[in-house]
Amino acid sequence: MQLKRVATKQVTGGYALIDSLVRHGVEHIFGYPGGAILPIYDELYKAEAEGKLRHILVRHEQGATHAADGYARATGKVGVCFATSGPGATNLVTGIATAHMDSIPMVIVTGQVPSYAIGSDAFQETDIYGITLPIVKHSYVVRDPRDMARIVAEAFHIAITGRPGPVLIDVPKDIAQTVFDYIPVEPEGIKLPGYRPTVKGNPRQVGQALRLIREARQPLLYVGGGAIASGAHAEIKDLAERFNIPVTTTLMGIGSFDEHHPLSLGMLGMHGTAYANFAVMECDLLIAVGARFDDRVTGKLDEFASHARVVHIDIDPAEVGKNRTPDVPIVGDVRTVLVDMLRRSTEEGDTRDMNRNQAWIARLNRWKQDYPLTVPEYPDAISPQEVIAEVGRQAPHAYYTTDVGQHQMWAAQFLKNGPRRWISSAGLGTMGFGMPAAMGAKMAVSDEQVVCISGDASIQMNIQELGTLAQYGIGVKTVIINNGWQGMVRQWQEAFYEERYSSSNMQPSMPDFVKLAEAYGVKGILVETRDQLARAIAEMLAHDGPVLMNVRVKRNENCYPMVPPGKSNAQMVGLPQRPPSEKAAELIYCSNCNAKNVSTNNFCPECGAKL
Repeated sequence: MQLKRVATKQVTGGYALIDSLVRHGVEHIFGYPGGAILPIYDELYKAEAEGKLRHILVRHEQGATHAADGYARATGKVGVCFATSGPGATNLVTGIATAHMDSIPMVIVTGQVPSYAIGSDAFQETDIYGITLPIVKHSYVVRDPRDMARIVAEAFHIAITGRPGPVLIDVPKDIAQTVFDYIPVEPEGIKLPGYRPTVKGNPRQVGQALRLIREARQPLLYVGGGAIASGAHAEIKDLAERFNIPVTTTLMGIGSFDEHHPLSLGMLGMHGTAYANFAVMECDLLIAVGARFDDRVTGKLDEFASHARVVHIDIDPAEVGKNRTPDVPIVGDVRTVLVDMLRRSTEEGDTRDMNRNQAWIARLNRWKQDYPLTVPEYPDAISPQEVIAEVGRQAPHAYYTTDVGQHQMWAAQFLKNGPRRWISSAGLGTMGFGMPAAMGAKMAVSDEQVVCISGDASIQMNIQELGTLAQYGIGVKTVIINNGWQGMVRQWQEAFYEERYSSSNMQPSMPDFVKLAEAYGVKGILVETRDQLARAIAEMLAHDGPVLMNVRVKRNENCYPMVPPGKSNAQMVGLPQRPPSEKAAELIYCSNCNAKNVSTNNFCPECGAKL
């Protein structure tokens, strides 16, 4: 490793940690103190007094991880959080796993019992290094304070390079207190032997991918979170427009391609658009860009894009070929690979041709017309979809975070987000993520509107963070889609468990969210009728400070389309009856007997089941 060294001075290990964080550009730390980490917090106090950085005191350590996560997703920078040993550290586990699953760069600092007491079952001792080993990109236990600056520099380098991810630094209390001769390490020039992520794609494979793109008649770009992480938005647009290729995104890939663009198909997968799911079943070339063929995207894997050749671009070689063997594997940074591909395409004479793939585009446009996402309106209740659609209409350029469940899928369907303005727990599906993530995002982009879409069950997982919002005046606007259920659980119980609603009804003992918000010093708004909705949203967005808005919506609304577990993406339920003019009957399967090529009269000719 090449280190930039400056003059030494006598400092504590805690000082070395805080100073190293400042040198790496850290402006905000989210955390909660405790005995083992107090020496670090003492140095943090001094650094805050000097205006070097700012600490945000959360009400639960899980909130600290989600806030650091939201900060990282909104900016692309490394998010940082602190917690003490024992229960403080274990309370971080869910948030670390959330970041790991979604490849989010974070540095997590935990206090630990003194090094001489490790292994003795000392008060508040847990092996957080061992506990988190499967859910971090890398981890350290600091054994010598002289290693602190190097470890911090390595942690930031590892977290942000290659496939991003969380890195843990566990600091024993005595190491944080020890005075030593400090030599700072600047972030430049960090090189780790054996850690060299492949950034540039193989030229021969890039050429093969271009050849397949030119030959394809029904190509499809399938874009995931890797495109967001690498900042490849402009390159994806250029590639799509140059070869007239439609684009569908995963839940993590939302924002990587403008959903107002005529080539956009929106999100695919379990609750994706019908036209995106039909497209992936019928394409002859699937170009996977920073995506990992997740089960919620593919449905029945052996029928996913089964007619297509596959180009897979990803920076993590472990993902290429893990679930689907590609015809052309390209390991490298998504943006770097696409820049190279576009350069070669230009040199080889490719120009934008809007007449390319016209039959394919026309077919997709027909599906868009026949199977649009619709916002229902009921005479006696507000639909969840119209709440989200109205929020999106009034705040079209906001940063949006979500919790997990039906509201998350409706938000993914109806909000149109720009790059890094969609922040949602995709891989782990963590309830309680939304509000603390919004808190972190708002600290990062203080001049932007930040809105959290939550549910009445999810919000109660980390509702104590209202106290953090109130203390620091963090102007997050939280909208509760309140149907009185664990909504997605209820939907599955209705569809697959014969309506046995076991422990999913949240209505008994539901808190008065407005009074609860006001008890924390946060503005609360209740919406019960449609004529209140637009005005209430406008009031929420105009308020200078945090707001919690409780919207009571139709109780039993289901989220459609839906691909049932174990079915192919063409076997969606909840679609309107196929129009008689549509000739693509091969896309219709019977969800009861799995018969293919069934008729369009709403009943299966094989088993008679209603389609």
